[in-house]
Amino acid sequence: MIAELCITSNFTFLTGASHPEEYLTRAAEIEMTAVAIGDVNSVAGIVRAHAAAREMARRAAERARDEARDGFTGPPKPPELPDPPGLSLPRLLPAARLVLTCGTEVTALPEHRAGWARLCRLLSLGRQRAPKGECHLGLEDLLAPDAVAGLRLVLHPPRVRAGQRGAGAWLPRARALTRRLGGQMHLVLTPGYDGDDRVRLAAQAGLARQLGLPVIATAAPLMHDSRRRRMADVLAAIRLGTTVAELGTEAQVNAENRLRSGAELRAIFRDHPGAVEATAALADNLRFSLDELRYEYPSEVAPGETPAGRLARLAGEGLRWRYPHGAPEKVRAMLTHELDLIGRLGYEPYFLTVNDIVEFARSQGILCQGRGSAANSVVCYCLGVTSVSPEIGTMVFERFVSEARDEPPDIDVDFEHERREEIIQWIYQRYGRHRAGLCATVIHYRGKRAIREVGAALGLSRDTLAALASQLWGHGGAASFAPDRLREVGLDPSDHRLRLLESLVAEIEGFPRHLSQHVGGFIITEDRLDELVPVENATMEDRTVICWDKDDIDTLGILKVDILALGMLSCLRRAFALMAEHEKQSFDLASLPPEDPATYDMLCRADSIGVFQVESRAQMNFLPRMKPRCFYDLVIEVAIIRPGPIQGDMVHPYIRRRNGEEAVQFPSDALGRVLGKTLGVPLFQEQAMQIAMIGADFTPEEADRLRRSLATFKKHGNISDFRGRFLRGMARNGYAADFAERCFSQIEGFGSYGFPESHAASFALLVYASAWIKRHHAGIFACALLNSQPMGFYAPAQIVRDAREHGVEVLPVDINASYWDNTMERRATGALALRLGFRQIKGLAEEEALWLTGARGNGYRSVEDVWRRAGTDPALVTRLAEADAFAGLGLSRRTALWEARALRRGGELPLFAGDLEGEGLTEAQVLLPQASETEEMVEDFLALRLSLRAHPVGLLRARLTPGWKV
Repeated sequence: MIAELCITSNFTFLTGASHPEEYLTRAAEIEMTAVAIGDVNSVAGIVRAHAAAREMARRAAERARDEARDGFTGPPKPPELPDPPGLSLPRLLPAARLVLTCGTEVTALPEHRAGWARLCRLLSLGRQRAPKGECHLGLEDLLAPDAVAGLRLVLHPPRVRAGQRGAGAWLPRARALTRRLGGQMHLVLTPGYDGDDRVRLAAQAGLARQLGLPVIATAAPLMHDSRRRRMADVLAAIRLGTTVAELGTEAQVNAENRLRSGAELRAIFRDHPGAVEATAALADNLRFSLDELRYEYPSEVAPGETPAGRLARLAGEGLRWRYPHGAPEKVRAMLTHELDLIGRLGYEPYFLTVNDIVEFARSQGILCQGRGSAANSVVCYCLGVTSVSPEIGTMVFERFVSEARDEPPDIDVDFEHERREEIIQWIYQRYGRHRAGLCATVIHYRGKRAIREVGAALGLSRDTLAALASQLWGHGGAASFAPDRLREVGLDPSDHRLRLLESLVAEIEGFPRHLSQHVGGFIITEDRLDELVPVENATMEDRTVICWDKDDIDTLGILKVDILALGMLSCLRRAFALMAEHEKQSFDLASLPPEDPATYDMLCRADSIGVFQVESRAQMNFLPRMKPRCFYDLVIEVAIIRPGPIQGDMVHPYIRRRNGEEAVQFPSDALGRVLGKTLGVPLFQEQAMQIAMIGADFTPEEADRLRRSLATFKKHGNISDFRGRFLRGMARNGYAADFAERCFSQIEGFGSYGFPESHAASFALLVYASAWIKRHHAGIFACALLNSQPMGFYAPAQIVRDAREHGVEVLPVDINASYWDNTMERRATGALALRLGFRQIKGLAEEEALWLTGARGNGYRSVEDVWRRAGTDPALVTRLAEADAFAGLGLSRRTALWEARALRRGGELPLFAGDLEGEGLTEAQVLLPQASETEEMVEDFLALRLSLRAHPVGLLRARLTPGWKV
C-alpha cells in the first residue's frame, strides 16, 4: 500500500504544474492506493480529481461488464506481473495545505464529514478576512476550540535545514501546535532533491522527535510527470513577474518533484524505515469522500404548508391568473402531469426558490424572464417565471435526460441589467451569506493570453508576442505557428525559441490561472453553505463566492439558480412604462398582441436595428431568407444563426428545405419524430442528444455525458471521445456511414455555442416583444433603447438615425426641456417626439443632471443663470455649451461657449455681480464667426456621439459621387 498525501496541483495557481485529473491517472498507473490533493489554502481543484476518480471507476466497471458479457477475461496473468495500468483505482482524499500568516504550513486531512465542514469553515474564515485571492489564518485560528476537530494535521518542516537561521523561529510555533493538537498531528519528511536529502531528512526526523510527533513521507510533487519541469519554471516566472532565465533559486533544481511510485519512495526514505508505510496507514484511516456531501435545497416551507402543497397552491392561483376565462383541458392535464413529476423527483423546493426570487423582482417592478430546460413549462408559466405560453408546444417538460440525472432542473432567470444587483443583495439578505454564494468561474489559459504570458516568461519581446497573438482569432484558438504565417508577420520559423513557445503554449492550454465569479450562478443551501464548500470574498464589493465552478457543482448535484442580467429587459420595461404613460396602453411580455402580421412583415424586411437577438448583420442577412411568419419561426431564427449550426452546416439545408428547393427526408421514422419540426435538420441541443439515444442507442447516462461535453467543449474538448461509440451505434441500427458522420459533425458543431430549444423559445419571446414595440411605437422603442445603453450592436447615432427613418421626430438636448433620460414629448400635431436627454452628453454624470433639473424651476434664462442657480462648476456649463444645450435660449454653440468660459471658477460669487438693477458691468459684446454645418456636426459628435443635422457622409457626397446634386 502506497499513499501520497501532499500533492500540489495547478489549482495552486501558477505553482503546480499538473491537473488534478492527471495526478489521478498517473497514480492509477503506478498503483498507488490513495492520493490527497492538498492545494494551498484551497479546495478548488478537488472536485476535478473526484470527477476523474468517478470516471475511472465507471470505465473499470464498464470494462468488467463487457468482459463478463462476452465471456472473456483475457489470458491468464503471471502472478509476478502487476495489473494493467488503469485497473488500480486510487482512493482520493480531500485536503488543503494551510499556509499560516506566520509561515507555518500544515496539510489538513478530514477524517469524516464533520471534519470536512470544519476545514471549509476554517478556510472561509481566512478567506473572508482577506482580499480576493488571499487567505489570512494564524496559529490562534487552529488553536481555537474545536476549530480542527475531525482533521488530521500534517506539519511541514521548515524549508531550511534545522541548523540554519530561520528554523529556530519555526520550532516554538510548532510546539504551540503540538501541545494542543499533538494527538492528531504528524510531521512529514520531505526531500529537496538537491543532493543533501540524507542530511535534510535526518534533521526533519530530529524535529519530529523533539516535538513527539510520528513521521510520514511525501515526495511533495509539483507535477505528475518529470516532463512538466519546464512548465513548472514557466509558471514560477509568470507568478514572480520575471523570466525563466532570471529565476535563480526559484527555478526547479531538476525534474524530481513528481509523483513517485512505491519503489521510488522506499528508496528515497531508506534511512527512515516505516515512514512510507505510516503514510499508507494514515491514509487508510481517512475514510471521508466527497460522495458523502449531501446537498439540501432550502425547504421553502410556508407556515402550515408542505413544499408540495405550497407549489400546488401557487400553480393553481397562477393558472387562474393566466387563464381568467378558464384554462384549456390540455393545459390542466399538463399542469397535473408536471406537478406529479416534480413531486416524484422531490424538486418542489427548487421551483419555490425560483418563484420567491421572481416574486420579489415583480414586487420591485423589475422585469424578468426565465429560461432553461424546465422554464418553458406550465408550472413556470403559472408561477410567472416565464411568459412563454406552454400551448406553443415547443418543449416536453421531462427533458429526455432529466430523469436520468440526479440533479435539479435547469432554470435561468434574466433580470434587467441595471437592477440585477438588487436581486443579488436580496438573496444574500434573505438566506444569509453563510447559506448563499455565487459560484466561481475558473479562468483558463487560452490562445492569446497563453502566448503573451508564456512568451514573456521566455524573454520574447512584446512586439514578437503581439505579432504571434495576432494570428489567433476569437477568445480561444489553438496556437499553431505555421512557418508561412510566421514569415508573414516577419518572424523566423527556425528560431528555437518560437518552437519552444509553441510547445509550452500547447501544454499550458486549459491550465487554470485564477478564479473569477460566475456571471450569476447562485448556490443556496438549507444548512450552512460554508460547511459544504469554502466561501470567500469576490473582487466586487458585497459579493461572496464559493471556489467551485458550475461543472464542479454539477458533478456534486448542487442546486444553482442563475441570476443573470439582460439589457433588453431594461429596455422593454422602460418601453412598457412609456406606453402606459403616453399611449395609455398597459402591456407586459405575456399580454402583447400575438402573431401580429405587421411585426413579421417588418422582420422579413430585416428592419431589425435594436431588436433583440436579430439585429446583427448575419441575422439581418438571414431574416429575408427565413421569412418568419409565426412564433416558432422566431425560435428557429434565434437558434440557427450561431457558431454551432453554422459550423455543422445546418443553415443552408434548412433554408433549402423550407423554400421547397430540397425534399424533406428522414432516415427513419424514429428520427423523423425528433427532427420533423426542424425539417430534418438538427438545430437544438435536445435534438442532438435524442439522435444519440434513438439512432446510436446511447443510454440516458451516456446522453447526459454527451450533454455535459457539449456544454464544456471549449474548456475540455472531449466531444470526440464519443465519436467511435456514436458511429458504431448508428451502423448497428442500419444508418449509412456518411449520414452518421454528418450527424456527428453537426453534434460537434454544438460544442461551439449550440442552443437549447428551451432557451431559444424564451429568447424568441423577447425578439417578438421588442419587434412589436419597434413596429407600433418606434419613438418609444428608440427612447427606451437609448436609456438602456450600453447594450446591443448599435451606437446611439445609429439608433437615432433609424428612429428618424421611421418617422420619429427627434429633438435636441435642451437646457430647459431635457432630463437625464431621453423622454417623449407630445407635439402640437398630436404626435410623440423623442427629446434627447442629458445622458447623451459625454462626460456628464447623472447626479449633475439631476441637480440641473432640480434647480431649473420655470426655466433658465442664460448661461450665467445656470451657473448661479444650480451652483455648478463652470466645467459642467462648458460641457452643456459644447453639446449645444443652450440653443433653445437663442444662443449659438460658440456664443454659449464664450459665455461659459467667462464664468469664474471656485464657486464663490461676487457680492455685486449685476443682480441689482443698474449695478455691475457687462462684457463688451463680441461678434463671433458663424460655424459651418460641417463644424457643427463634428462638434455634435464630439459632445453627443450623434448629430441631428446631417449624416457625415452626406457632407462628402459631392466628392464621393461626381455629378451628385442635392
